[in-house]
Amino acid sequence: MQDSTIMVERTAMPVTAPVRALARRIQGKHADHVVHGVKTVIAALLTWAVVAPWVPQNQPYPAVATAVLMVNASTVYESVRKAAQSVVARIAGLILALVTARLLGPTAGAVTVIALIAVLAGPRRTADDRLQIASTAVIALTVTATDPMGHLLYPVLQTLTGAVAGIAVNALVLPPLYLNESDSALRDLAEALGSLLHDMGSGLARRQLTSKGYAWLHQARALDKRLTHAEQQVQQADESLRWNTRCVAHARRRNTAHADSDAFKVLRGIAIQVRGIARTLADSHDGHTDHHLGQQFLDRYSEALHLAAAAVQDSVTTRLTADPSHASPRERLRTAIDGTLTWHHAMTDMIGQGQLTKPGAWHVYGSLMTDLERLLTDLDHAHKH
Repeated sequence: MQDSTIMVERTAMPVTAPVRALARRIQGKHADHVVHGVKTVIAALLTWAVVAPWVPQNQPYPAVATAVLMVNASTVYESVRKAAQSVVARIAGLILALVTARLLGPTAGAVTVIALIAVLAGPRRTADDRLQIASTAVIALTVTATDPMGHLLYPVLQTLTGAVAGIAVNALVLPPLYLNESDSALRDLAEALGSLLHDMGSGLARRQLTSKGYAWLHQARALDKRLTHAEQQVQQADESLRWNTRCVAHARRRNTAHADSDAFKVLRGIAIQVRGIARTLADSHDGHTDHHLGQQFLDRYSEALHLAAAAVQDSVTTRLTADPSHASPRERLRTAIDGTLTWHHAMTDMIGQGQLTKPGAWHVYGSLMTDLERLLTDLDHAHKH
């Protein structure tokens, strides 16, 4: 009988680590609020100074409102997209108001026609665009009837000026980047995956499969929320780099965003395998099955899960470490992958030679080994690239 010689190192996580992480997040959010407040004031005052001298009755409120909306967009790209939609919707609404006022006058019939046209405008426009067109047209209906061209020109110029001012401030004054949020989400996801793998490994070693099998499956299914959150953060970080002036001075930021995207793809694949492992372990001790796993296999499989947990957590640490001098995470990752691969090959040979007890559970052994092999393949591929 072949025994495993792989030793699993268990390290306790400092209690203060989550506290420090929470403190950093609170400080980061507070700083973000201050930056948004300063940028909003700058955009509002700049727009007022530019628009007030030429707008009728010295009331540039629509321009200021547009500037505030654009400067508070989540990214520079988003502010440009919103500005284009707002200007187009405002022009469409004013033209619609001008046409209906000429044909029907400022009457209930004109309002009805505007509502019908906005609702039936076509599938290419979103509901928000149609609503903005309709509201703009209804508000401008009376004034366009009395002074069509003047009240058609000034709102468009105000919207355009406010949009330009808001975009300029958003792009030039500390444009938003979400790389830290993306990194944090990926680390949280990797930590959750590694923690579940480690918990399953410890449970198997302590003969707790029967009592904890379904709890592990529930935790694995709950990972979907973390996956969704991480994907959203990675996408937002990638979008925040588009047309961002801070990336000109920090070229490595874009490489970091690409690394985040690649790391998420790896973790998404690992999450699928972790869920498969949890499902197989839960089913193996279902009262309706007769293919319970042998403890000999589970003892050795627990060692592999501990190693896989360390490899998963170190994989994100390695990919998100920009300084190549940080060799320790890479070495730990390589050691964990090599150790688990060695175990995997040994156990595969034992299964093939029929050296394990419970031979009737060979298909369950195969499922667990296949999920682990795919998990290791994803980690190994990510490490090599």
